[in-house]
Amino acid sequence: MAPRLSVVVPVYNVERYLAACLDSIADQSFADLECVMVDDGSTDASAAIAERYAARDPRFRLVRQENQGLGAARNTGVRHLAPGTEYLAFVDSDDVVPPGAYRLMVDTLDGTGSDFAAGNVLRLRTAGLEPSHVHVRPFAETRLRTHISEHPPLVTDRTAWNKVYRRSFYDAAGLEYPEGMLYEDAPVSVPHHFLAKSVDVLSEPIYHWRIREDGDTSITQRRTDPRGLADRVRSIELVRGWLLDRPEPVFREHLRAYDHNTLVEEIPMFFWTVPDGDRDYRYAYHRHVTRLVGAIGADRIAALPAFLRLKYRLTVAGRVHTLANVQRVHRRVRNTRKALRRG
Repeated sequence: MAPRLSVVVPVYNVERYLAACLDSIADQSFADLECVMVDDGSTDASAAIAERYAARDPRFRLVRQENQGLGAARNTGVRHLAPGTEYLAFVDSDDVVPPGAYRLMVDTLDGTGSDFAAGNVLRLRTAGLEPSHVHVRPFAETRLRTHISEHPPLVTDRTAWNKVYRRSFYDAAGLEYPEGMLYEDAPVSVPHHFLAKSVDVLSEPIYHWRIREDGDTSITQRRTDPRGLADRVRSIELVRGWLLDRPEPVFREHLRAYDHNTLVEEIPMFFWTVPDGDRDYRYAYHRHVTRLVGAIGADRIAALPAFLRLKYRLTVAGRVHTLANVQRVHRRVRNTRKALRRG
């Protein structure tokens, strides 16, 4: 008989962290699972570590491929699932899954019939665990059988690995992770929220997301990398393109909601990095953000608060140096307010 849950773990040069990740899956209180490890052309000892787990635990299987990136590795893992598994989850190979996470999520889905469950996340540091700020608002409280149209903060729930999908839903959606780019989660996770009939939102932390603090930073931790900025904008554009292609009228409203979040939350994250970026980063910022803002439309900018309108107008006009100065002042004001609140 097929296991009820399939877990896909892409693996690439994570020898420092892989054993902790795989141990956390092996030790789940929900044991009726398979773990498909996809070695994405690792050049360190990662594949050898994965082989040891496959040799001693029949629930673990290793698939190998030449290096193609995280999105491609996830897609490969999905293609190698055992036939007939009921649920599907993804784990990044430097992270950790708490022992009761999959039991909680599977039991919840068994009870509700929702298309997938998504849970809260903690950041994993060497000193311990702390809340993940990007997950705090959407997962502030448990909501069963809900939907992104009922709980709009779910538009920020873009990560792949804090979810357990009903596999029939995942397969029917027909979405694959983009390949050859960073920030590949959102073009799958966000459309799934719009497609789902209902979703279970769990305030319980079900995933520990590692922050690499020893100099071995992941590329998504490099805040002023031009490629990261370009790929993040591309990720937003892929979600917009998917929403635009949907013929159902309700998706026009979904697009308006998504664009609003992009303008008031997603792009403003770039504002904070502009003062620290070099010339190449600022050029990439102007080029890609201007293109995205143009696609969303000037009328949407006009409806924003004045301070946001100023930053967007400086961006589109190519006055990125002035924007950097404005943002430095904003940073000082914010830090002063934080210090006053602490005092």
